[in-house]
Amino acid sequence: MSHPFPPIPDADWPAEIADMRAGFAGQLNVYRVMAHHPDLLRAWSGLRHHIVNKSALGRERAEVVILRLAHRLSSSYEWNQHVARGLKVGLSKGRIISLRGALAEMAAEDALLAGAVDTLLDHHRLTPEQMRQLESQIGRHAILDLMATMGMYLTLGFMLESTGCPLDARVRDDLSRDAPELMV
Repeated sequence: MSHPFPPIPDADWPAEIADMRAGFAGQLNVYRVMAHHPDLLRAWSGLRHHIVNKSALGRERAEVVILRLAHRLSSSYEWNQHVARGLKVGLSKGRIISLRGALAEMAAEDALLAGAVDTLLDHHRLTPEQMRQLESQIGRHAILDLMATMGMYLTLGFMLESTGCPLDARVRDDLSRDAPELMV
């Protein structure tokens, strides 16, 4: 498959973001694709830092949200990347598989989070009842972080699917070895 925005290799990395190559930006193909627009990648870094490292959702809940979103977007890159991350933060294979299914088949908190993802994608707002349940379960900051996480990964999904960004070889190899049944 031809990639209209191939991941930029080290040899062609833009000089104006040379300082970013050794960090998160040089680690994954999605950010090597985004490096075609250096100003965007630099601006992205602050939100990404918050969502990945400071979110009130915590790592497990964030992965539940991202995996459900990846499933709903049919984004194989995001799904596979976050299966690997989900396993690293302690999600079981069964729990990950459940995130592709019906809400009634998920653990209660996963169903609440996945239901919020579904509602936001389908209706662009949470219901008052969902807001009450989420506030009680995860708190106000985490509700806002859930929405911000979805916004960030929705944007990444648009980029990934439109550019045909290839899955990183390391992620593909690790999943092929450790969890081939979870790959899409």
